[in-house]
Amino acid sequence: MNTQDLIRLGVPPGEATRRGMDFISRYILKGLDRSLLAADLADVVKNPETYVNDPLRGEFAKTLLRVGRPIRAAVAPWRQWGEGLDPEAMNQMGRACQLPISVAGALMPDAHVGYGLPIGGVLATDNAVIPYAVGVDIACRMKLTVLDLPVRDLDRKREGLTHAIESETRFGIGASFQDRRDHAVMEGDWTVSPVTRQHRDRAWAQLGTSGSGNHFVEFGVFSAGGRIGSLEPGEYVALLSHSGSRGTGAAVCDFYSRRAMELHPELPREHRHLAWLGLDSPEGVEYWAAMELMGRYAAANHELIHQHIARRLGLEVLLDVENHHNFAWKERHRIGGIERDLVVHRKGATPAGEGVLGIIPGSMATPGFLVRGRGESASLRSASHGAGRVMSRTRAMETFEWEKVNRLLKDRGVRLLSAGLDEVPMVYKDIHQVMAAQQDLVEVLGRFDPRLVKMAPHGERPED
Repeated sequence: MNTQDLIRLGVPPGEATRRGMDFISRYILKGLDRSLLAADLADVVKNPETYVNDPLRGEFAKTLLRVGRPIRAAVAPWRQWGEGLDPEAMNQMGRACQLPISVAGALMPDAHVGYGLPIGGVLATDNAVIPYAVGVDIACRMKLTVLDLPVRDLDRKREGLTHAIESETRFGIGASFQDRRDHAVMEGDWTVSPVTRQHRDRAWAQLGTSGSGNHFVEFGVFSAGGRIGSLEPGEYVALLSHSGSRGTGAAVCDFYSRRAMELHPELPREHRHLAWLGLDSPEGVEYWAAMELMGRYAAANHELIHQHIARRLGLEVLLDVENHHNFAWKERHRIGGIERDLVVHRKGATPAGEGVLGIIPGSMATPGFLVRGRGESASLRSASHGAGRVMSRTRAMETFEWEKVNRLLKDRGVRLLSAGLDEVPMVYKDIHQVMAAQQDLVEVLGRFDPRLVKMAPHGERPED
């Protein structure tokens, strides 16, 4: 039995499921009859007061009494892809599927702990949006541009490529352009929310910048295994970027997540970051409009970065692919045999509808992949958004040294312009294992191998 089995029995995710798994382990170690385990567990869950003094079951029973019952006993169905996922990420997914607005969920193979919904979590809700299930960095996204530059010029023209990246975007929390970039997104309606109205000037100053944390801009070798659109099979130089809606998107998330929590004081502590806004409410309408504006703004950031770099280098674009992976969409899905209009949150998850192209990166020294969605209904037509972290930023800073990291990068043929020690390749899962775990979700069309990587300098506070 595992955490999901406990949740299905009605055990509240979190401390109670951890105590439940501890009880299961000790039950097995004592050599008790495993065929009776499920019934034993069910009885403890149903009548915990009976077992508080039991030496084997007591701690589990006392925890059940202390944390109370879940906000609903019947959870929305959800599935996971991949093995050995972080138990707390699974707990977070289970909690999300207990909400009265939740209809279905899925957990991707790169999953790890986040606020509210785990990173790599997908949640379908009924006429409601959860700000923290979209994420702090609203519309964090990927963009891949294949360029008409010979692969040999990655080494021969490295200094020019480096200068292009460093001249045409900016990295760091407060990064901005003194001479502001122009884009039609700034002429849109920024009065849809008091937050976007207040932060329009800040957003304009940061237009075309890349931020910090796991955000990057990098050149590399793109290998197309077959024809992709008008692009013939072969090896090409490509530009890959990862970033979102910068400080304005974070301000939108902060404002509306706080408002959602104020509107739902009934939620238990472990569910507070899953507070929602009804799409029929004034707050829900405002948030949705602000979220969509942040989507257009994040897309404009990437467009400007790629456009300016290609223009500086005098290169033509052969292929462009991009996608959000922190967003909510209104979609129609079949759940339990019934077609329904739902709000699908993908927090660190890539849209993978049938035929839809997307980008799943690895790390600064491992490949990323251009994929085509298979439209798997059980995953709510979603896939992973990357490799997924296996180590916290704090632990990474305590564990690694640049001398050893630089040796690894040199062996992989990667030149690192700047980055934090908390973003080194070893803090991520094996991207090949992640891709193997979701072969039923996406088909790989091409591979991107990083060669020249730029991230925020070491010491910057992350905003991913």
